[in-house]
Amino acid sequence: MQRDLIVFGEDWGKLPSSTQHLIKHLQKTRKVLWVNSIGLRQPTLTWRDVKRVFEKLFAKQKSPSNTEQAFSTQFNVLNPKTVPVPKSRLMRRFASYLLAKQINPLAQKMGMNAPILWTSLPTAVDMIGRLNESQVVYYCGDDFGGLAGVDHEVVEQREQLLVQRADVILVSSEALQKKLASPNTYLLPHGVDYQLFSHPALVSKLLPQGKPIAGFYGSISHWLHQPLLASVISKMPDWNFVFVGKPVVDISQLTQFPNVFVFAEVAHDELPQFSQHWQVSLLPFVDNEQIRACNPLKLREYLATGKPVISTDFPALIPYKGFVTVVDNDIEMVDAIYASASSEHNYEQQALVSEEDWSYRANQVELLLSHE
Repeated sequence: MQRDLIVFGEDWGKLPSSTQHLIKHLQKTRKVLWVNSIGLRQPTLTWRDVKRVFEKLFAKQKSPSNTEQAFSTQFNVLNPKTVPVPKSRLMRRFASYLLAKQINPLAQKMGMNAPILWTSLPTAVDMIGRLNESQVVYYCGDDFGGLAGVDHEVVEQREQLLVQRADVILVSSEALQKKLASPNTYLLPHGVDYQLFSHPALVSKLLPQGKPIAGFYGSISHWLHQPLLASVISKMPDWNFVFVGKPVVDISQLTQFPNVFVFAEVAHDELPQFSQHWQVSLLPFVDNEQIRACNPLKLREYLATGKPVISTDFPALIPYKGFVTVVDNDIEMVDAIYASASSEHNYEQQALVSEEDWSYRANQVELLLSHE
Protein backbone atom coordinates (compact mmCIF):
# COMPACT_ATOMS: atom_id res chain seq x y z
CA MET A 1 0.00 0.00 0.00
CA GLN A 2 1.37 3.40 -1.01
CA ARG A 3 1.74 5.83 1.87
CA ASP A 4 0.17 9.25 1.59
CA LEU A 5 2.17 12.49 1.44
CA ILE A 6 2.17 15.74 3.39
CA VAL A 7 4.33 18.02 1.23
CA PHE A 8 6.02 21.30 2.18
CA GLY A 9 6.99 23.25 -0.93
CA GLU A 10 6.53 26.55 -2.70
CA ASP A 11 3.05 27.89 -3.37
CA TRP A 12 1.17 25.42 -5.54
CA GLY A 13 0.11 26.58 -8.99
CA LYS A 14 3.04 28.84 -9.89
CA LEU A 15 5.48 27.78 -12.60
CA PRO A 16 5.99 24.16 -11.55
CA SER A 17 9.12 23.29 -9.65
CA SER A 18 10.73 19.88 -9.72
CA THR A 19 8.79 19.07 -6.55
CA GLN A 20 5.47 19.83 -8.24
CA HIS A 21 6.42 17.75 -11.29
CA LEU A 22 7.20 14.75 -9.07
CA ILE A 23 4.15 15.12 -6.86
CA LYS A 24 1.84 15.31 -9.89
CA HIS A 25 2.99 11.77 -10.74
CA LEU A 26 3.16 10.45 -7.17
CA GLN A 27 -0.40 11.62 -6.43
CA LYS A 28 -1.75 9.14 -8.96
CA THR A 29 -1.31 6.36 -6.40
CA ARG A 30 -1.63 8.18 -3.05
CA LYS A 31 -3.32 11.04 -1.25
CA VAL A 32 -1.45 14.35 -1.10
CA LEU A 33 -1.81 17.32 1.23
CA TRP A 34 0.31 20.14 -0.18
CA VAL A 35 1.32 22.89 2.28
CA ASN A 36 2.08 26.20 0.57
CA SER A 37 5.36 27.96 1.34
CA ILE A 38 6.28 28.55 4.98
CA GLY A 39 9.19 30.76 3.89
CA LEU A 40 12.99 30.79 3.74
CA ARG A 41 13.66 34.21 5.24
CA GLN A 42 12.29 36.59 7.80
CA PRO A 43 10.27 39.47 6.37
CA THR A 44 11.58 43.03 6.17
CA LEU A 45 9.60 46.25 6.43
CA THR A 46 9.15 46.56 2.67
CA TRP A 47 5.60 46.75 1.33
CA ARG A 48 6.09 43.48 -0.55
CA ASP A 49 7.10 41.62 2.62
CA VAL A 50 4.42 43.21 4.78
CA LYS A 51 1.81 42.18 2.22
CA ARG A 52 3.24 38.64 2.12
CA VAL A 53 3.09 38.31 5.94
CA PHE A 54 -0.49 39.60 5.95
CA GLU A 55 -1.43 37.01 3.33
CA LYS A 56 0.17 34.22 5.37
CA LEU A 57 -1.40 35.21 8.68
CA PHE A 58 -4.86 35.73 7.20
CA ALA A 59 -4.67 33.04 4.56
CA LYS A 60 -7.70 31.63 2.81
CA GLN A 61 -7.65 28.10 1.50
CA LYS A 62 -7.13 27.62 -2.22
CA SER A 63 -7.74 24.59 -4.35
CA PRO A 64 -5.07 23.30 -6.75
CA SER A 65 -6.55 25.32 -9.61
CA ASN A 66 -6.77 28.50 -7.48
CA THR A 67 -10.57 28.44 -7.51
CA GLU A 68 -12.91 27.43 -4.73
CA GLN A 69 -13.82 23.77 -5.07
CA ALA A 70 -15.32 21.09 -2.87
CA PHE A 71 -13.04 19.29 -0.42
CA SER A 72 -11.11 16.46 -2.04
CA THR A 73 -10.22 13.24 -0.26
CA GLN A 74 -7.27 12.77 -2.65
CA PHE A 75 -5.50 16.12 -3.09
CA ASN A 76 -5.71 19.37 -1.15
CA VAL A 77 -3.68 22.57 -0.91
CA LEU A 78 -3.31 24.23 2.48
CA ASN A 79 -2.49 27.93 2.48
CA PRO A 80 -1.14 28.05 6.05
CA LYS A 81 -1.23 30.78 8.65
CA THR A 82 2.37 30.82 9.83
CA VAL A 83 5.32 32.78 11.18
CA PRO A 84 8.04 32.94 8.46
CA VAL A 85 11.45 31.53 9.50
CA PRO A 86 11.36 32.09 13.28
CA LYS A 87 14.83 32.22 14.85
CA SER A 88 14.20 31.64 18.54
CA ARG A 89 13.39 28.20 19.90
CA LEU A 90 10.20 29.55 21.49
CA MET A 91 8.94 31.04 18.23
CA ARG A 92 9.83 27.87 16.31
CA ARG A 93 7.78 25.84 18.76
CA PHE A 94 4.88 28.25 18.38
CA ALA A 95 5.10 28.21 14.57
CA SER A 96 5.21 24.40 14.39
CA TYR A 97 2.32 24.15 16.87
CA LEU A 98 0.30 26.59 14.74
CA LEU A 99 1.03 24.60 11.57
CA ALA A 100 0.20 21.26 13.18
CA LYS A 101 -3.16 22.63 14.37
CA GLN A 102 -4.00 23.38 10.72
CA ILE A 103 -2.49 20.33 9.04
CA ASN A 104 -3.52 17.44 11.30
CA PRO A 105 -7.31 17.98 11.15
CA LEU A 106 -7.18 18.22 7.36
CA ALA A 107 -4.97 15.13 7.09
CA GLN A 108 -7.40 13.28 9.35
CA LYS A 109 -10.34 14.44 7.25
CA MET A 110 -8.57 13.10 4.15
CA GLY A 111 -8.13 9.73 5.86
CA MET A 112 -4.34 9.86 6.03
CA ASN A 113 -2.70 7.34 8.33
CA ALA A 114 1.03 7.58 9.12
CA PRO A 115 1.83 9.65 6.01
CA ILE A 116 5.23 10.54 4.64
CA LEU A 117 6.42 14.04 5.54
CA TRP A 118 8.03 15.33 2.32
CA THR A 119 9.73 18.71 2.40
CA SER A 120 11.63 20.79 -0.12
CA LEU A 121 12.18 23.48 2.53
CA PRO A 122 14.68 23.03 5.39
CA THR A 123 12.48 25.26 7.56
CA ALA A 124 9.92 22.44 7.82
CA VAL A 125 12.29 20.41 10.01
CA ASP A 126 10.41 21.54 13.13
CA MET A 127 7.32 19.67 11.90
CA ILE A 128 9.04 16.29 12.33
CA GLY A 129 7.19 14.34 15.01
CA ARG A 130 4.11 16.58 14.90
CA LEU A 131 2.25 15.02 11.95
CA ASN A 132 2.10 11.34 12.89
CA GLU A 133 4.45 10.69 10.00
CA SER A 134 5.98 7.32 9.24
CA GLN A 135 8.91 8.66 7.22
CA VAL A 136 10.69 11.94 6.46
CA VAL A 137 11.89 12.78 2.93
CA TYR A 138 14.02 15.83 2.20
CA TYR A 139 14.02 16.72 -1.48
CA CYS A 140 16.73 19.29 -2.18
CA GLY A 141 16.83 20.96 -5.59
CA ASP A 142 18.86 24.06 -4.64
CA ASP A 143 21.93 25.05 -2.70
CA PHE A 144 20.25 27.27 -0.14
CA GLY A 145 23.66 28.56 0.96
CA GLY A 146 24.06 30.29 -2.40
CA LEU A 147 20.43 31.24 -3.00
CA ALA A 148 19.52 34.91 -2.95
CA GLY A 149 16.67 36.08 -0.72
CA VAL A 150 17.30 33.46 1.98
CA ASP A 151 18.23 33.77 5.66
CA HIS A 152 21.34 31.69 5.03
CA GLU A 153 22.49 31.16 8.62
CA VAL A 154 19.10 30.06 9.90
CA VAL A 155 18.20 27.99 6.85
CA GLU A 156 21.53 26.16 6.75
CA GLN A 157 21.26 25.35 10.45
CA ARG A 158 17.80 23.93 9.89
CA GLU A 159 19.08 22.00 6.87
CA GLN A 160 21.87 20.37 8.88
CA LEU A 161 19.31 19.17 11.40
CA LEU A 162 17.01 17.97 8.63
CA VAL A 163 19.81 15.92 7.06
CA GLN A 164 20.36 14.22 10.42
CA ARG A 165 16.68 13.42 10.88
CA ALA A 166 15.51 12.58 7.34
CA ASP A 167 15.02 8.95 6.34
CA VAL A 168 15.57 9.73 2.65
CA ILE A 169 17.45 12.67 1.12
CA LEU A 170 16.98 13.27 -2.61
CA VAL A 171 19.33 15.75 -4.32
CA SER A 172 19.28 17.06 -7.87
CA SER A 173 23.04 17.43 -8.46
CA GLU A 174 26.36 15.84 -7.54
CA ALA A 175 27.40 19.05 -5.79
CA LEU A 176 24.39 18.78 -3.48
CA GLN A 177 25.08 15.08 -3.04
CA LYS A 178 28.52 15.96 -1.66
CA LYS A 179 27.21 18.79 0.50
CA LEU A 180 24.41 16.70 2.03
CA ALA A 181 26.35 13.45 2.16
CA SER A 182 24.83 10.73 4.34
CA PRO A 183 23.99 7.03 3.99
CA ASN A 184 20.44 8.15 3.13
CA THR A 185 21.36 10.56 0.32
CA TYR A 186 20.43 9.65 -3.27
CA LEU A 187 21.06 11.50 -6.52
CA LEU A 188 17.84 12.24 -8.42
CA PRO A 189 18.52 14.52 -11.42
CA HIS A 190 15.68 16.66 -12.69
CA GLY A 191 13.37 15.29 -15.35
CA VAL A 192 11.43 16.78 -18.24
CA ASP A 193 7.86 16.83 -19.47
CA TYR A 194 9.03 15.27 -22.69
CA GLN A 195 5.65 15.06 -24.40
CA LEU A 196 4.99 18.76 -23.80
CA PHE A 197 8.30 20.04 -25.15
CA SER A 198 8.82 17.58 -28.01
CA HIS A 199 5.28 17.59 -29.42
CA PRO A 200 4.82 20.39 -32.02
CA ALA A 201 3.24 23.52 -30.56
CA LEU A 202 1.75 26.59 -32.18
CA VAL A 203 4.00 29.63 -32.33
CA SER A 204 3.39 32.36 -29.76
CA LYS A 205 1.93 35.56 -31.19
CA LEU A 206 4.35 37.45 -28.94
CA LEU A 207 7.46 36.35 -30.81
CA PRO A 208 8.87 39.19 -32.96
CA GLN A 209 9.11 38.68 -36.70
CA GLY A 210 11.71 39.55 -39.31
CA LYS A 211 14.92 38.33 -37.65
CA PRO A 212 16.20 35.05 -36.23
CA ILE A 213 15.73 34.75 -32.47
CA ALA A 214 17.94 33.67 -29.58
CA GLY A 215 15.78 33.00 -26.53
CA PHE A 216 15.75 32.40 -22.79
CA TYR A 217 12.93 31.71 -20.37
CA GLY A 218 12.93 31.61 -16.59
CA SER A 219 13.59 33.94 -13.71
CA ILE A 220 15.65 36.94 -14.86
CA SER A 221 17.76 37.15 -11.75
CA HIS A 222 21.27 37.75 -10.49
CA TRP A 223 22.50 34.46 -11.95
CA LEU A 224 21.82 35.62 -15.52
CA HIS A 225 25.09 36.86 -17.03
CA GLN A 226 23.90 40.27 -18.17
CA PRO A 227 27.32 41.76 -19.05
CA LEU A 228 28.00 38.79 -21.35
CA LEU A 229 24.57 39.10 -22.95
CA ALA A 230 24.84 42.85 -23.39
CA SER A 231 28.14 42.46 -25.21
CA VAL A 232 26.71 39.72 -27.46
CA ILE A 233 23.54 41.68 -28.26
CA SER A 234 25.52 44.79 -29.13
CA LYS A 235 27.40 42.76 -31.75
CA MET A 236 24.27 41.17 -33.27
CA PRO A 237 21.74 43.82 -34.37
CA ASP A 238 20.56 41.41 -37.08
CA TRP A 239 19.15 39.02 -34.43
CA ASN A 240 16.36 39.43 -31.91
CA PHE A 241 16.83 38.37 -28.29
CA VAL A 242 13.75 37.24 -26.38
CA PHE A 243 13.48 36.81 -22.60
CA VAL A 244 10.36 35.25 -21.08
CA GLY A 245 10.16 35.58 -17.33
CA LYS A 246 9.89 37.84 -14.33
CA PRO A 247 12.81 40.28 -13.89
CA VAL A 248 13.81 40.46 -10.22
CA VAL A 249 16.91 42.58 -10.89
CA ASP A 250 17.61 45.68 -12.96
CA ILE A 251 17.83 44.63 -16.63
CA SER A 252 18.38 48.05 -18.18
CA GLN A 253 21.70 46.93 -19.66
CA LEU A 254 19.66 44.49 -21.79
CA THR A 255 16.58 46.56 -22.54
CA GLN A 256 18.70 49.42 -23.87
CA PHE A 257 18.90 47.50 -27.15
CA PRO A 258 16.03 47.74 -29.66
CA ASN A 259 16.36 44.07 -30.60
CA VAL A 260 15.66 42.87 -27.04
CA PHE A 261 12.13 41.77 -26.12
CA VAL A 262 11.14 40.93 -22.54
CA PHE A 263 7.80 39.22 -21.90
CA ALA A 264 6.16 38.39 -18.59
CA GLU A 265 6.25 34.79 -17.42
CA VAL A 266 3.73 32.51 -19.09
CA ALA A 267 2.10 29.27 -18.04
CA HIS A 268 4.44 26.29 -18.16
CA ASP A 269 2.49 24.57 -20.93
CA GLU A 270 2.88 27.67 -23.12
CA LEU A 271 6.69 27.65 -23.06
CA PRO A 272 7.07 25.37 -26.14
CA GLN A 273 5.24 28.06 -28.13
CA PHE A 274 8.44 30.06 -27.65
CA SER A 275 11.29 27.55 -27.38
CA GLN A 276 10.21 25.45 -30.38
CA HIS A 277 10.09 28.50 -32.62
CA TRP A 278 13.20 30.49 -31.87
CA GLN A 279 16.44 29.47 -33.55
CA VAL A 280 18.53 28.81 -30.44
CA SER A 281 18.02 28.51 -26.67
CA LEU A 282 20.41 30.22 -24.27
CA LEU A 283 21.70 29.35 -20.79
CA PRO A 284 23.95 32.34 -20.05
CA PHE A 285 24.72 31.87 -16.36
CA VAL A 286 27.32 33.48 -14.13
CA ASP A 287 29.76 31.18 -12.39
CA ASN A 288 28.82 31.05 -8.73
CA GLU A 289 28.13 28.56 -5.96
CA GLN A 290 24.45 28.29 -6.73
CA ILE A 291 24.93 27.64 -10.45
CA ARG A 292 27.64 25.07 -9.79
CA ALA A 293 25.12 23.16 -7.64
CA CYS A 294 22.10 23.66 -9.91
CA ASN A 295 20.43 21.28 -12.32
CA PRO A 296 18.13 23.62 -14.25
CA LEU A 297 14.80 22.28 -15.45
CA LYS A 298 15.04 24.30 -18.63
CA LEU A 299 18.18 22.43 -19.80
CA ARG A 300 16.26 19.23 -20.56
CA GLU A 301 13.24 21.19 -21.74
CA TYR A 302 15.44 23.04 -24.25
CA LEU A 303 16.99 19.77 -25.43
CA ALA A 304 13.56 18.16 -25.85
CA THR A 305 12.63 20.73 -28.51
CA GLY A 306 15.43 19.55 -30.82
CA LYS A 307 16.71 23.13 -31.14
CA PRO A 308 20.36 24.15 -30.59
CA VAL A 309 21.37 25.05 -27.02
CA ILE A 310 24.21 27.45 -26.14
CA SER A 311 25.41 27.74 -22.56
CA THR A 312 28.15 28.95 -20.30
CA ASP A 313 29.80 26.08 -18.45
CA PHE A 314 28.50 24.47 -15.24
CA PRO A 315 28.69 20.89 -13.89
CA ALA A 316 25.12 19.78 -14.77
CA LEU A 317 26.01 20.05 -18.46
CA ILE A 318 28.45 17.14 -18.32
CA PRO A 319 26.01 14.41 -19.50
CA TYR A 320 24.93 16.65 -22.41
CA LYS A 321 28.23 18.16 -23.55
CA GLY A 322 27.92 16.59 -26.99
CA PHE A 323 24.59 18.34 -27.55
CA VAL A 324 25.19 21.74 -25.93
CA THR A 325 27.60 24.34 -27.29
CA VAL A 326 29.57 25.62 -24.30
CA VAL A 327 31.05 29.12 -24.55
CA ASP A 328 33.44 31.09 -22.34
CA ASN A 329 33.09 34.62 -23.69
CA ASP A 330 31.08 36.95 -25.90
CA ILE A 331 33.00 36.19 -29.10
CA GLU A 332 32.40 32.46 -28.73
CA MET A 333 28.72 33.05 -28.03
CA VAL A 334 28.31 35.31 -31.06
CA ASP A 335 29.95 32.69 -33.29
CA ALA A 336 27.81 29.91 -31.81
CA ILE A 337 24.57 31.84 -32.29
CA TYR A 338 25.35 32.60 -35.92
CA ALA A 339 26.26 28.93 -36.49
CA SER A 340 22.96 27.80 -34.96
CA ALA A 341 20.98 29.50 -37.73
CA SER A 342 21.89 26.71 -40.14
CA SER A 343 21.32 23.84 -37.69
CA GLU A 344 18.75 21.18 -38.48
CA HIS A 345 16.28 19.67 -36.03
CA ASN A 346 18.30 17.40 -33.74
CA TYR A 347 16.38 14.17 -33.14
CA GLU A 348 19.39 12.61 -31.42
CA GLN A 349 19.38 15.17 -28.61
CA GLN A 350 15.64 14.66 -28.21
CA ALA A 351 16.21 10.93 -27.86
CA LEU A 352 18.84 11.63 -25.20
CA VAL A 353 16.26 13.19 -22.85
CA SER A 354 13.24 11.14 -23.91
CA GLU A 355 13.95 8.62 -21.13
CA GLU A 356 14.28 11.36 -18.49
CA ASP A 357 10.59 12.15 -18.33
CA TRP A 358 9.19 13.06 -14.89
CA SER A 359 7.23 9.82 -14.88
CA TYR A 360 10.55 7.93 -14.94
CA ARG A 361 11.93 10.07 -12.09
CA ALA A 362 8.76 9.46 -10.07
CA ASN A 363 9.18 5.71 -10.56
CA GLN A 364 12.71 6.01 -9.16
CA VAL A 365 11.29 7.76 -6.11
CA GLU A 366 8.64 5.05 -5.68
CA LEU A 367 11.36 2.40 -5.60
CA LEU A 368 13.32 4.31 -2.95
CA LEU A 369 10.27 4.84 -0.78
CA SER A 370 9.19 1.20 -1.04
CA HIS A 371 12.57 0.04 0.28
CA GLU A 372 12.51 2.29 3.33
